[in-house]
Amino acid sequence: MLVVERYDMIVKLVNEKGSMRVTELSERCQVTEETIRRDLDRLERQGLLKRSHGGAVSVKDEQPETPFSEREIMHTEEKRRIAEEAVRLIQPQDRILLDASTTAWYMAASLPDIPLTVLTNSIRVATQLSTREKIEVISTGGQLVSRSLSFVGPLAERSLDTYYVNKLFLSCKGLHLDRGISESNELQARVKQKMVGMADQVILLADASKFGVQAFAHVMDLGEVDHLITDTRLPQETIRQLEERELQMTIV
Repeated sequence: MLVVERYDMIVKLVNEKGSMRVTELSERCQVTEETIRRDLDRLERQGLLKRSHGGAVSVKDEQPETPFSEREIMHTEEKRRIAEEAVRLIQPQDRILLDASTTAWYMAASLPDIPLTVLTNSIRVATQLSTREKIEVISTGGQLVSRSLSFVGPLAERSLDTYYVNKLFLSCKGLHLDRGISESNELQARVKQKMVGMADQVILLADASKFGVQAFAHVMDLGEVDHLITDTRLPQETIRQLEERELQMTIV
């Protein structure tokens, strides 16, 4: 098999399955795993796929992140109500984690200046809290994504390994009752997966527009959510289905 033919085969396999591991590609292409790793690096530079831990994922259906400046003015009133309700769940001395969503930013804006530790991968959240004397703010660092003003990537993920928090407040690109919580790309999904694993309580902030949406990268199953805060635009049938799952839910 020629090198060009192998490249075509790798991209075809990854696109067909959505993701492939290095070991699988090595067997299918009948070359060493080291050769496959070099091939994946080259194909990623060409924008034909994206490297992941132990393999590669397709970029065929990947959705670009909506810029923060656009998300900031979408469903504003609902997000503000959700954020204000979420703030009511915070107690002095809590250790909390806020993601880089606009709803988390609204939370930061309305947080009272009480003794808290706030960990975040959001530049906007960290900046918003910078004037609070009693709130200790810890930023993850990592690869900066300009569209969302967030830190992602291996450094951000490793920095999260250092901490545990009482409560995680996060949003998402999509919330599907059967397929769970999803994000627009793998980098955002991976850092949020890491967040979920280090929190005692996972609180999902999702306005009604997120429901029924299946974005590109899976974050977690709905059963991993401890508390859902959403808004009154949610259809009654969806509310009924959520209640059947015995998910703790607040509608504002």
